[in-house]
Amino acid sequence: MALPHHLAQRLRSARTWIALGILAPIGMVIMSGMMLLDLRRDAWTMADQTSKNLMQVIERDIARNVEIIDLSLRAVVDNLKAPGVADSTPELRQLILFDRASTAPDLGAMIVLDENGDSIIDAASVPPRKLNNADRDYFQAHKANPKLGLVISTPLISRLTGDRVVVLSRRIDKPDGSFGGIVLASLKLSYFSCLFDQIGLGKDGAINLYLRDGTRLMRHPFVEDDIGVSIAGTDNFDRFVREGRGSFVGTSVRDGVERLYNFTKVGEWPLVLNVALSTHEIEVAWGVKALVIGGVMLILCGLTVLLSLLYGRDLRRQAAMQAELAELSRTDDLTGLPNRRRFEETFEGLWAGAQRTGRSFSLLIVDADHFKRYNDRFGHAVGDEVLKGIATCLKGSVHRPDDLVARVGGEEFAILLAETDIEGASRIAAKLHEAIASLAVPSAGLGAGAVTVSVGLAVGPAGTASPDALYQKADAALYAAKEGGRNQTRFAPKYRENTSVVTALRSAHA
Repeated sequence: MALPHHLAQRLRSARTWIALGILAPIGMVIMSGMMLLDLRRDAWTMADQTSKNLMQVIERDIARNVEIIDLSLRAVVDNLKAPGVADSTPELRQLILFDRASTAPDLGAMIVLDENGDSIIDAASVPPRKLNNADRDYFQAHKANPKLGLVISTPLISRLTGDRVVVLSRRIDKPDGSFGGIVLASLKLSYFSCLFDQIGLGKDGAINLYLRDGTRLMRHPFVEDDIGVSIAGTDNFDRFVREGRGSFVGTSVRDGVERLYNFTKVGEWPLVLNVALSTHEIEVAWGVKALVIGGVMLILCGLTVLLSLLYGRDLRRQAAMQAELAELSRTDDLTGLPNRRRFEETFEGLWAGAQRTGRSFSLLIVDADHFKRYNDRFGHAVGDEVLKGIATCLKGSVHRPDDLVARVGGEEFAILLAETDIEGASRIAAKLHEAIASLAVPSAGLGAGAVTVSVGLAVGPAGTASPDALYQKADAALYAAKEGGRNQTRFAPKYRENTSVVTALRSAHA
């Protein structure tokens, strides 16, 4: 289907393509910017979801193991109250009190201490290994408060094995409710480090496990000096405790690295876990894609602009060539004056304008006298020189931009004078005769006064029905000038009675 004419013209316009060459890259930049923002959001969403998934796995593992150990401790507390247990042999009592959980590889020791802190029952030895932990904080806490439930200690060095451990403990009450000691189980910190080390979080990623009081139990990557350090009172930890679960972007007080934190409370225990990813590493993963996409878009935008400019330049060249060809098609090759086509276009435009405004315009038909004689005697080259000289004189007699001098035939010329009455046209005709009187053609030995022209003049549009009718009047006046002796101007019949103008013209010719 063909495009509408106005749309086809716009598509052929150099300005249209230059505008498209600018607007298209702007649109591409906007679209790529939106796409990059979506990619950035996707990178953050993926990082956040990955962090949450890892945290959930770790939290469940820790919560399950703590729960198993606590159940074993509860079983010891409850079984100590069972009838006959106290009177049974040490070996039997050991079998009754401790289940298979006490043999787990990450469990350091499970021991019952009396009210003085001395070991009285040992899950791993009969008789029990000698130990006194009365000075430990968790022992003193149970002794002072019968309602603590499960207590998880800060990181300690085991006095039995030398391993770094955390101790989980519960209070044992005597029948009268007084303090009767504690049962404890030590969990090796290597359990946490092995669990955390299986997870890759990047160079600046981190996993931290804290007690509710802010003491760090374990960190990944592991740094010895970080274990047992308290970060209580910092903005990040206060938020962990206050909100219980969530995520946010914050800066670490330990190393100043900005991270995306996902945090949660571990089960029902006084433990806080967080998984943190470096925001820089999240952005780097997105930044590489952004750099590649941005580079490609920059190249494409540059090519689009370049191709649009080149195409626009070609369109301008084509338009200039077409305009030049159009001008050539309306220009006389010999004299350089507008040709008959241009004359007719201008003539019709002046006629239509005069019809609308009521203002007159003048038409002068100019013809070289005895032109055939020049051709026959001197040759066509001299005839061409004569025509060029006449054209130069005509152009020199008319100076207004709206006026037109044209060659409309072999030796015939026409002059259109916009908004000009008979008096103004008469003055132009007089100047024309004066200029041609000084014309000489040295190549043919023709001196000044050898070349003359006859002029027919008509003023329109009053009294004429069409441009052709006005032209015929001027042409008739031209023939009247020829018959009257040449080298003169004659008016269309309507103006013959204007004796003052005729007298002035004749005086100028003399």
